[in-house]
Amino acid sequence: MNVTRERAAAVLAGNWLGASTVPSRALYPHQWSWDSAFIALGLRHLSPGHARRELLTLFEAQWPDGRVPHIVFDPQTPPEAYFPGPSFWRAGRTSGLVQPPVHARAVLAVHEAEPDHAFLAALYPKLVAWHDHLRTGRDAGGRGLVAIVHPWESGMDNSPAWDQPLSRVPLATGFVRRDLAHGDPGDRPSDDDYGRYVRLAAAYRDSGYRDFGDFVVEDPGFNALLADAELALAEIAEELGLPSGAHREAAARVEKALQETLWEDGFFFARDVHTGSLIREHTCAGLLPLMLPDLAVAPALLTTATGPRFRLGRVHGVPSYDLTAPGFDPARYWRGPSWSNVGWLVRQGLLHHGEFALAAQLRDDLVETAAQTGFAEYADPLTGAGHGARSFSWTAALTVDLLSEGK
Repeated sequence: MNVTRERAAAVLAGNWLGASTVPSRALYPHQWSWDSAFIALGLRHLSPGHARRELLTLFEAQWPDGRVPHIVFDPQTPPEAYFPGPSFWRAGRTSGLVQPPVHARAVLAVHEAEPDHAFLAALYPKLVAWHDHLRTGRDAGGRGLVAIVHPWESGMDNSPAWDQPLSRVPLATGFVRRDLAHGDPGDRPSDDDYGRYVRLAAAYRDSGYRDFGDFVVEDPGFNALLADAELALAEIAEELGLPSGAHREAAARVEKALQETLWEDGFFFARDVHTGSLIREHTCAGLLPLMLPDLAVAPALLTTATGPRFRLGRVHGVPSYDLTAPGFDPARYWRGPSWSNVGWLVRQGLLHHGEFALAAQLRDDLVETAAQTGFAEYADPLTGAGHGARSFSWTAALTVDLLSEGK
């Protein structure tokens, strides 16, 4: 076995709790929604049974309304290990927010690694309910796009795209951050940002997890991943001998709405539903529509991706924020660093649109950076230096996946 693959496998083994995987033993000691999907992509090459268990465990915590919570709390972990913990959310063993719907793609990939129609049959209706929840409960703008109600739902918590809508949110006080005990403050969100995150989460909780509050944003990354997930769900339906047309139509509707609503000047921007205005910050979320194989504006988006704002192919990974922006920070959470999951997703988009040489270059860089940084949570796109947690599960899992190609 390749040495890097062995080291990555050891990270995943070390972070396995018995039914799911923590992203990081210290900083993130529970199960996170989209982390588990990326983790399953790697686990499928090492132990398809563990990969299936990872996803089944997550969906066992699905709410009756179809939402898949962004955190499933481990009852064996001390409550003080993470804030905000289960007592904050008042939702039993989960949080009340969501994360991007990458799960159908992971379920399909796990099945392809070791076909298991019972696994598909168990998760297909749960995936349908999950997507239905997003489409019916989150179309706040009335344009066929899902709105997120908290930055944490984007998965890109501290993105500069959230600064403007977050400015409407008052600061919470009287809480103790646990993340700074395990991470460099220079790598983490500021105290003011965190105070707004907590206030916003508390307001959503107090509404019974129903109301649209001060932060309502249509995120191009979240919606592109939903469209891709519908395409994956179509393939799952076909594997089960079920009709797939409705899933493909749903994907096409989201793709059309993305281009009609969020596309401008060669890029996909987030949109503040309260003001109706695009948030003109170039973040990596605006590159994720490359995941859609029929994207009409892909050539223009590729031009932006390889241009000075992201310099794809000339830096390490995919910068999370515009390299030319005054606020670019190569170390701070989602304000510049490159993340392996974004690199993995963008690479899929490059393959869809025939950019094979650039995709190969990105693959090699992602693997090398992961190995050299001890599978860091994220990395400086200019130097490749690691930041955040080390032995981070999705970094390790996606390294295994990239190294397993063609095997």
